[in-house]
Parts: sequence; structure tokens; C-alpha cells
Amino acid sequence: MTNLVTLTRMRMRLAMRNKMFFFFSVIMPIGIFFLYAGVFAKSDPYGVKFLLGPALSFNVMGSFWGLSAALVMFREQGILRRFHVCPVKETDMLVSSLLANYLLMLPIVVLELVLAKYMFHVPSLGNVYSIWLLATAGIVSFGSLGLVIASVTNTMQETQVLNQLLWLPLIFLSGATIPFVALSKGVQHVALFLPATYLVHGFKKSIMYEPPAKPEQLWMVFGSLVAWFILTLFLSSQIFRWEPEAKIGRKAKLYVLATAIPFFLLGVWENKYGRVIAEEKVIMQRYDEGDKAREQQQQKQESAKPEHPSSEQPKQ
Repeated sequence: MTNLVTLTRMRMRLAMRNKMFFFFSVIMPIGIFFLYAGVFAKSDPYGVKFLLGPALSFNVMGSFWGLSAALVMFREQGILRRFHVCPVKETDMLVSSLLANYLLMLPIVVLELVLAKYMFHVPSLGNVYSIWLLATAGIVSFGSLGLVIASVTNTMQETQVLNQLLWLPLIFLSGATIPFVALSKGVQHVALFLPATYLVHGFKKSIMYEPPAKPEQLWMVFGSLVAWFILTLFLSSQIFRWEPEAKIGRKAKLYVLATAIPFFLLGVWENKYGRVIAEEKVIMQRYDEGDKAREQQQQKQESAKPEHPSSEQPKQ
């Protein structure tokens, strides 16, 4: 336990000194939030509320990018070798990395909620307890994906390439950037195999539903993320390397596919019953109805305003 606490504290210090980790875990999340709230939602409170779930998901998913890049950089620079000299096990290093990543990213999520509430005047944030549990499960599960990536790649270039190959489908097919219902039916069915889809959907249900979804209503999302976390953490602990000279074979990189088992099974089930697709349509319908109601109310208020007489007086 002492090793874990000490390692976590040291990992947090190293992470804050690492420019790449600091950018992907701190700067980029705040920038994405203001892009969604200020540009896409045009600072409209209800629009910000609708995009808050995708914005939070976008930032939570980014935890794997910064964590994987930081670990590979530490290995190339020989920093992990110094840790290995101490009585530190692979699990200690991996768990402390996840814990440090969580402690650094959770305040960003809290800050975004505070900004949404008091800067953009979002009337209701939904079920905050569900949001916290989703953020926790998302940060540790996607962070553990970063551990796998750092374990199966040999250089920083390989890490960046693999991050890109995983990142683009996660953000474009899950509903984090493009509304899920705007995707074609074929793409929607493919997206049901991605973990990001369920994270985005869980945040939307926790924020947009009336009443907001409670944790017990999101048991499938939590269950799949936890199972994914256990698989990725176990796999990364088996193939983790301390030394930059230690290389991993190409066949071992295929182990990453094994971590997709929980969401492969969940995707098969969802493609059969279509629960997520139906709920996404309901969320979009409620947003459209609320948007129309606000427009009508605004028109009534404008029509009810008294007309001001002209300041010009007729000439005598």
C-alpha cells in the first residue's frame, strides 16, 4: 500500500511535467468543452446541456492517449528502469498510473460541470451521482486501454499511430462528435461494438432523461466498462516492459483484440434488440421538442412586447 501511494504521488508529478500528458489530459479537455458549449451550442443553456454528455465523453476517452504516450516516453527515457530498481511490481506501476490519471482528470470533469452550471446557466445537470460513476468507470477503463497500448508498442511512433487508429473511430462513430441518430443505420450497428458508444449514451441518459437515469438503470454500461477494465489491466500486466531494449513481437500485439470481448458480446446483443438506438432516438426527439417549445415561447414574448411610438413628432 505504501508503494502504491508513493508511486501515485510520483506519477502525478511526472505527468504534470510531461507536456504531452498535460496537453491531452488538461488543456485539450477544457478546449473541447468551450468548443462544444460556446461554438456548437452557441452558449444556449439547453444546447449546452444536450452537448454536455458528448463533451464529457470526449474528454474521458482522451485519458488513454495521454497515459499511453507518457508511459512509452518514460520507458524510452529510462525512467521506468529507475522504478524497476526499487522493489516495485508491474501491477504497482500500472495501478498507480491509473490512479494518478484518475486524480488528475476527475477535477477537469468537475470543472466542466461547474462551468456548465454557472457560466452557461444549464438549468439542470441531471443525476450527478450517475455522472460521477460514469466518469470514474470511463477514466479507469479507457486509461487501462492506454496501458495496453503502451505495453504492445515499442516506440513513440508506433504508439501515436495506434492511438490515431483507435481514436478516430471512437470519436466519430460513438456520438461524441456527430449525433448518433445522424449516422446511417449501417454505421449505427457498427458503432454498437465500440465502448465509447455506451459511455456517450450513458452520459446522455444521466443528463438528458426526465427523470435522469440512476446508476441502477445503467448497469449494462457499468458492467461492460468494468469487465473491459479487468481484461485490459490483466493483459497489460502480463506484457508490461520496463526496459527500452525489451521488444514485443508482432503476434503479441494481436492480444489487444482480446480486450474487445465484452463489447463484442454487448454489440451482438444490442444489434439484436436495438435498445440503445431506440433510446438515442428518444433523446433526440425530446431535444427537438424542447427546442421548438423554446422558439415558440420566445416568439410569444417578442409579440407581447409593446410597440414604442416613434420619437419623431409630426410637423405643425
